Amino acid sequence: MQQFVVPQFIDVEDKIIGPITTRQFLILLTGALIIGLAYKLFDFTLFVVFSLLVLMVAGVVAFLRINGRPFHYFILNLIQTFRRPKLRVWYRDFKDFQLDYGVEESLAAPSAKPTEKYYTASRLAELSLIVDTRGAYQGEGEASQVKVAREVI
Repeated sequence: MQQFVVPQFIDVEDKIIGPITTRQFLILLTGALIIGLAYKLFDFTLFVVFSLLVLMVAGVVAFLRINGRPFHYFILNLIQTFRRPKLRVWYRDFKDFQLDYGVEESLAAPSAKPTEKYYTASRLAELSLIVDTRGAYQGEGEASQVKVAREVI
């Protein structure tokens, strides 16, 4: 049996200047270019305020890590979550009488004859079978075929 070398530390970025990685260097370089452009365009007071703001943003994006991931991944995930949230939670607000009704019913003595429960038949399994077989399976009986035709249309 052959042995293979398994790569390790694949999530560690290469360092180019001391402890600074390529990504961090490019982010800081972009911030420095923006500050240099601001020096040419703005007066001194506005330049100082703007450059401090750019320096803080560049420092946060370059060096801050949230849950072991770079900050720009966090921002991208945050934007994606606000645009299309994946988790949908249904919250039903119960009233006091509904809660009391459920407690009284569960505390009541069980009756001698269990009550029969009638469930309405779900057509999901049959419809999925019709779709999976691309119409080869037509359902059970003529009434079923008429219902399926109405539901599909």
